[in-house]
Amino acid sequence: MEAFEILLPLALILCLGKLMGIGAQRFGMPAVIGMLVAGILIGLLKYIPWAPLQNALFSDEVAYVLRVVAKLGVVLIMFSAGLGTNLKDLKSTGVASIVITSLGVIFPMLLGFLAASLFFGFENVLQNLFYGAILTATSVSVTVAVLKELGKLESKMGTSIVAAAVIDDVIGIVILSVLTGFSLGTESGAATGWNWFEPNPILVVIKIVLFFVIFIAVGVLLRKGFDIMERKRPHDRRIPILSLAACFVYAYCAEKLFGVADITGAYLAGILLGGTLSETPYVERKVDEMGYLFFSPVFFANIGIANIDYFRQIDLQFLAFGCVYVAAGLLGKLLGCGLGAKMCKFSTADSLRVGLGMMVRAEVVLICTEKGVASGLVSPGVYPFVILIILLSSILTPILIKRSYAREEKKLLRSGPAGGSAPD
Repeated sequence: MEAFEILLPLALILCLGKLMGIGAQRFGMPAVIGMLVAGILIGLLKYIPWAPLQNALFSDEVAYVLRVVAKLGVVLIMFSAGLGTNLKDLKSTGVASIVITSLGVIFPMLLGFLAASLFFGFENVLQNLFYGAILTATSVSVTVAVLKELGKLESKMGTSIVAAAVIDDVIGIVILSVLTGFSLGTESGAATGWNWFEPNPILVVIKIVLFFVIFIAVGVLLRKGFDIMERKRPHDRRIPILSLAACFVYAYCAEKLFGVADITGAYLAGILLGGTLSETPYVERKVDEMGYLFFSPVFFANIGIANIDYFRQIDLQFLAFGCVYVAAGLLGKLLGCGLGAKMCKFSTADSLRVGLGMMVRAEVVLICTEKGVASGLVSPGVYPFVILIILLSSILTPILIKRSYAREEKKLLRSGPAGGSAPD
């Protein structure tokens, strides 16, 4: 394949992805949904029996380049998520966020594990746990937009949702890394000795602990260096460039040296370089511009392109599992986070809103699914159902939260300002 031949598939992805993203936003859904739909539509072109089209869009060489660009996209997404993590949110809500997050992780993971165990057998513990781990991920971008529009984002309930989502992502990524590491250890179980690059379960734990200790220590030093650069030359391009370089080094070393998912390294780099740096918004803006302009659309579209065939290959048993799995994903967050909020003395209405707000899934659940498929623990056939979870949660959450507040406002109008009848 000549190098220029990749330009046509990229142009198609960017144009259709942007068009479908705008369409999704018009219907109150995140642009991510539109990018996924664009990938699915492009993937459907596989079934047009025209050789020039197949060679231009679906050759092995084109697929490889798209995978590389998609990998850069997912790393940038996680780096940007880390940069946007405000550690002060965790302190302001305290115990409530921890309780909401803990139950919001336990419930969906347990329900996902039980669903997988019922259909695939209880003896496949690691595989079943990974199915559960995928459901722990959350993405509150849709919820934040709705609460901001309603003027409720700064409320105790809104702050708790945002803070809980931050903790949720950290816990979910750590769980993902542990399970991925153990799967690598299982695959290399025939190896003996303590070969650092052939992990066993004990080494997995040691390496994950060392990963966080070493990377946090290095990150503190990096941040001091960036502070010095900021004071000398604020808003200089070298800051986002070096930040991006640090992200790539963290992502590479995380997976290559410590057996931790590369996205974990990128996310941690974002947290360590963000938050307290005065230049964080500038760096985040530059990373977002680059990521969402090119790399991220390719990542989301490539999921649709690469997995369109799985929509046709689901047997009846997997279809039944998929339906149960979707229910487990939606109800797990709703019940777990809602119960956690209720335990922290939120009102019933606010507890329901917390559950609904934490129910939304987007890019993180896709990333976790991709990792599970790559590790061989998760069937690629689960992709359609994960996408269905994203679609349903992204559609239902804004509608139900808005209705809950509309109903509350109607009750206040009926009761009047002093608790009596509303004025005529």
